[in-house]
Amino acid sequence: KIGILQYAVHSSLDNCYEGLLQGLEAAGYKDGETCTIEFKNAQGDVASANQLAGNMAAGCDMLIGIATPAATATYSAADGRIPTIFCAVNDPVSIKLVNSLDKSGNNCTGSSDRLNLEGQLKMIRAFQPDAKKIGILYNIAEANSASNLAEIKKIAPSYGFEIVEKGVQNAADIPAAATVLASQVDCINNFTDNLVVDNLPIVLATAKSNKIPVYGSEIEQVNKGCLASESLDYVALGKETGLLAARVLAGENAADTAVVLVKDSFPVYNADVAESLGLSIPDAYAEAQKVTTTA
Repeated sequence: KIGILQYAVHSSLDNCYEGLLQGLEAAGYKDGETCTIEFKNAQGDVASANQLAGNMAAGCDMLIGIATPAATATYSAADGRIPTIFCAVNDPVSIKLVNSLDKSGNNCTGSSDRLNLEGQLKMIRAFQPDAKKIGILYNIAEANSASNLAEIKKIAPSYGFEIVEKGVQNAADIPAAATVLASQVDCINNFTDNLVVDNLPIVLATAKSNKIPVYGSEIEQVNKGCLASESLDYVALGKETGLLAARVLAGENAADTAVVLVKDSFPVYNADVAESLGLSIPDAYAEAQKVTTTA
């Protein structure tokens, strides 16, 4: 019996779950036939994630957590007694899920969705040659966002950018924070921050009223109205995680297992958004994947 806990309902995490099922099934673990999968969604609530993980730990042979809050909840609930697999955790070392990326060191391993931030900055510079300031809206309690923020601040000067950050604590903070941020910058760049992604329509509407673009971190955000992204494939990430989980289920020791790093990214842009902002597609991205806005 495999317990899968997803932190919130949004498209990138949904894609992770879809890929997880694909990976498990490809390795011979099909729900209802060769295993039983118990799936729960915490609806973006940390307390719910902890409670659901505790319930799952009582009756499952493995726990899988999708996104950092779900991963930490399942890891805590398992307490080393049963193997725990994480999916889409940006920096599992800093939050002590594993000792290192090369060798977990405990009964837990998984996959990292480390963003191609350098590729993202190259893209922003190509789309906006004269831009100087990039705004970052992020949840101050989300470890992934803190890690990404530190990294982008480190490399931004190499591309002639200044990072203007605005931290929030909950959804109620986002409208005001987005309004202030949008008035100070040339564009907004979004990470895979669960709180911000859940409230992306607010950020997009605020940016639109200020006539600036929002750059996403994966294709689903571009589908919903971000201008462009150097995107990770979250279905592929989920599938690699499912294959990894299957190896542990088959007897591989999680403590000796390296974290899966899905390094490949691909550029994607939203043709509708580019047209609405009067931006042309840079020659370097003429062959990038093109999407149009979906509801």
